[in-house]
Amino acid sequence: MKQSRACLLAILPLVVTVAACGGSSESANDGDDPIVVGSLLDETGPLNIYGESMADATALAIKSINANGGVLGRQLELKAYDTQSDVAKYTQYANTVTANDKASVVVGGIVSASREAIRPVLRRANTLYFYPEMYEGGVCDKNTFITGASTSQELEPLIPYAVEKYGKTLYTVAADYNYGQISADWVDKYAADADADVVGKKFVSLDSSDFGAIISDIQKKQPDVVVSLLVGANHLAFYRAFAAAGMADKTTIVSPVFGVGSEHVVLDPEATKGIIAALPYVESLDNPVNVAFLKAWKDEYGAKAQPVTDSTIYVWNAWHLWAAGVEKAGSLDYDKVMEALESGVSFDSPSGMVSIDPGSHHTVQNVHITVGNSSHGFDVLDQIPQAPPAFEQSVCNLVDEPDTDEQFLP
Repeated sequence: MKQSRACLLAILPLVVTVAACGGSSESANDGDDPIVVGSLLDETGPLNIYGESMADATALAIKSINANGGVLGRQLELKAYDTQSDVAKYTQYANTVTANDKASVVVGGIVSASREAIRPVLRRANTLYFYPEMYEGGVCDKNTFITGASTSQELEPLIPYAVEKYGKTLYTVAADYNYGQISADWVDKYAADADADVVGKKFVSLDSSDFGAIISDIQKKQPDVVVSLLVGANHLAFYRAFAAAGMADKTTIVSPVFGVGSEHVVLDPEATKGIIAALPYVESLDNPVNVAFLKAWKDEYGAKAQPVTDSTIYVWNAWHLWAAGVEKAGSLDYDKVMEALESGVSFDSPSGMVSIDPGSHHTVQNVHITVGNSSHGFDVLDQIPQAPPAFEQSVCNLVDEPDTDEQFLP
């Protein structure tokens, strides 16, 4: 178990002010004790390529909020647990953080399996849950708020972009669990909508790094575009093998997940240059909030600073959106906070303005079409401003149907 990182001493420069979201500062709870909040993230294990920066973002968010007066005039006390890339530990620690710690909110989960382990536990406990990661889409749950982008925000614009720019034959390579499987179904749909063909589809277990047969099949079928839905450290091998086979000049890789685990930093530029990624956030975004955030990040973590990725910012946004909702509610009361969050709370993020869509509990946010460059970064090619979670809005209305608890599929 990782203990709270509240021992950090330096004062973070003001990046955002939660109280600016309005609402009463009076709490429905008695006393001025700290408000306990929970974090469940993979800080170790093969998924720590995402979890380390997400844990650092949590620590910095709590510190920033506390330095600016806390929430409802009270400091936040973080209970952080390292789930060690083990889904069973998500269930274990979700029970701990609700039953023992009595957390008011939990932010956490990385892969979809971890989200599905957390959701029912927190729903039964009436403990608000924020899932801070991009995912396959479709979750509709009154108790769950999702700050990561869904496929309808990333793949829906990315596939027609790829078809228009690079050609009409696609080949999907996906992680073999619910994220990859469901997202591959979305690729099929969006490809058909764009009058394109998916000529190959392969699923790869998270513990596999052997892509020889897949590379050979791609070479045989010669698609215009490879859609990568690969996840985790083992899957870095695909990009190395693809580059080593000299395929980048003939086939373009597009992905809604490449870069989320700092793949663009870990891999040599020769393996990443030219990869097209749909991402709400990249470090090169030129806006004052991002400039201030990156300075605070580097001031806090110095030479040990993790690269800032989508996952980092999804966590940052989750904590600040929750805090804004509590401030607007003027209370920690579950129903009052829920009502405030469903009023459309917004936050000026390093990625641009983000807001909670009341009916779907997903966030409306900018999405950027980017390309990997030769300096371990991304250049922005295009932007979809304030991309809505279109599919989720079409199937999920938790304001009118609050008892819905379902993941809708394509």
